[in-house]
Amino acid sequence: MKYSYCGLSGLQLPILSLGLWHNFGLNDNFEEAKKMICYAFEKGITHFDLANNYGPPPGSAETNFGKILKENLVSHRDEMIVSSKAGHLMWPGPYGDGSSRKNLIASINQSLKRTGLEYFDIFYSHRYDGVTPIEETMQALIDIVKQGKALYVGISKYPPDEAKRALQILIDQHVPCVLFQDKYSMLNRTPEDDIFNVVQKYGTGFIGFSPLAQGVLTDKYLNGIPPESRAANPDGFLKEEQITQDILSVVKQLNLIAEERNQSLAQMSLAWALRKEVVTSLIVGTRSIKQLEDNLKAIDNLSFSDDQLNRIDTVLDGIVL
Repeated sequence: MKYSYCGLSGLQLPILSLGLWHNFGLNDNFEEAKKMICYAFEKGITHFDLANNYGPPPGSAETNFGKILKENLVSHRDEMIVSSKAGHLMWPGPYGDGSSRKNLIASINQSLKRTGLEYFDIFYSHRYDGVTPIEETMQALIDIVKQGKALYVGISKYPPDEAKRALQILIDQHVPCVLFQDKYSMLNRTPEDDIFNVVQKYGTGFIGFSPLAQGVLTDKYLNGIPPESRAANPDGFLKEEQITQDILSVVKQLNLIAEERNQSLAQMSLAWALRKEVVTSLIVGTRSIKQLEDNLKAIDNLSFSDDQLNRIDTVLDGIVL
């Protein structure tokens, strides 16, 4: 495994982190989840990314992670980075959603109980809710660190202007943000337009989620939409109508470039998303050991020729998922 610093901090993350957004909840295969977490750690993935609402049902990914940690990895706690977040809908009523101090403090207390941890290494404001003053949200994060409930703080999916305000508040209070988390992949390059410049200016690291576009940037969709895929699941975030013929054409063209590099499409997609120094780590979400093994092989070939990058840019021109 290769490791990278989070911006100007002294904290290092593996360039591939394991996300527990999907496939680690109560409705998923617990034994497979345990195997993936233990295998990931054995291969040098020291960072595990959670949120209060990961499941389904919400909270169950944290509960399952806590069980796996206690039964298999508790002696390695100090060798691990465990992150969680609050800000999206977690429970009914006025206090289970949003970026208020009430929600963040209540959520981290619940998350610590579910995981059985004494502290999180990184705790995020999961989103800017458009209502809560940024000063209130950032002060909650600052106090969480001062209370010993987290070592570092992060923010996720904040618009550029709000991100600048948040990052400056944290710097002024001597609790600098170590990570900005956002969606980033070949099919969603939005962070390149502004957020990359913001995090570099403020000395913050960047960590990308959905680097494989929820499986679209794999060989899964080369021949259409398989029935067991996320796009075929009516309750999933990825909708069948998003997988257009244009998207499928792009995926097939990218796969040809990956074959020339002796990589799977997933491996090349991860390598591509790691090509910029500003990117500290990518969060991969896998449903099996086999998928995790395939993702890890991306590290074997992270370099691109100028011709390959130009060809990829040409293929991706105007395409956004």
